[in-house]
Amino acid sequence: MKTSLKALALIAFSSLAGVGAHAQQNSVKVGVILPLSGGAGPQGQHVTQAIQAMAAIINDAGGVMGRPIEILSRDDESTPAIGVSRANELLTQGVSVVIEGWNSPVALAMQPVISRAGVLDITAFASADAILSGEGNPLAVRLNASNSQGGAAVAAVIADKLKAKRVAFLTQNDAYGNGTQASIEAELKRLGYAYEKVAEEKFPFAQADFRVALTNVKAANPDVTVAINANEGLGMPALIRQSRQIRLPGQLLAALGTVAPSVISVAGDAANGLMGTDIYFPDVEPFASNEVNRRFVAKTKEMFNYTPDKFMAVGAFALEVWAMAANELKTLDKEPLAKRIRGGSFKDTIFGDATFEPNGQLKSRIYTFSVQDQKIVVDLEQRK
Repeated sequence: MKTSLKALALIAFSSLAGVGAHAQQNSVKVGVILPLSGGAGPQGQHVTQAIQAMAAIINDAGGVMGRPIEILSRDDESTPAIGVSRANELLTQGVSVVIEGWNSPVALAMQPVISRAGVLDITAFASADAILSGEGNPLAVRLNASNSQGGAAVAAVIADKLKAKRVAFLTQNDAYGNGTQASIEAELKRLGYAYEKVAEEKFPFAQADFRVALTNVKAANPDVTVAINANEGLGMPALIRQSRQIRLPGQLLAALGTVAPSVISVAGDAANGLMGTDIYFPDVEPFASNEVNRRFVAKTKEMFNYTPDKFMAVGAFALEVWAMAANELKTLDKEPLAKRIRGGSFKDTIFGDATFEPNGQLKSRIYTFSVQDQKIVVDLEQRK
């Protein structure tokens, strides 16, 4: 009987999680819940690898309070109910912290389960504003930019850079997508920017055929089409390719954090000319000269032969900042660690000197970029 690809992925990551740690009798267990299969599986696997690379760096420096970190990873399959099941599995295994949250619906489902268990929950990517509402987790921490932050950045590109008047939306129909679109429109309104919404097409996370939606958008003749698609493994590359094939007029503008190098690799030449916004680039200042980031990039290349993207950096930073707080306070207890992170600052991280808002949101500088010759080129003005 042939082993399925999904099973192989789970076996590989289960084996990887135990390398260098299974022989340790007193390890600190860290739970990681991300999609390891399906459309977002490649990104989830890369992020898990980046967290492993950061664990190796921390362990080489003495671990957490003198104990080695052991990573226990689980596949949420981009499904809320499965995410909750995986969270319960890890909680019974005695994890001290859970790093989770690729999709907002999955993160929102897991939050109250992890919180009630008294375990610190760090949401890495899910950007719905409800993540930090306090309803699911009163001590929430989030690293990726929120819908509001991302929406403001995209709105600034529309109003200031493109000066687009006819705006279309291709929006993932869930908490993430709808929240991001609402934030973009709210920011345009706050800016007093006059525009016309000429088209709006909604789609589910798993969709990969956008030809009908794109035909409708094309007929509206937009100046800019905002693509809000968190399915970087399948949906976003397909949307980019099909936009080029249909000769979509105007500028295609991706929502914050939806275009990793892997997306460009799959989309190929069709990605050239695409614009977007993001918070991290491994070889662009101020990251290129950051010694901590350089060490992280080198370790990831050494262990996995892969240059980390934004998603990988965010995942690694989640482990890094938790370990820094634990070593400083000399505790693994949820409440003091959450209070140290929320509203706190940390020096010499992958992201340089990092500061969190009192509600647990990481403050991030957002950069505009375009894709040229299948490479991300950051706006030079924003690197000053």
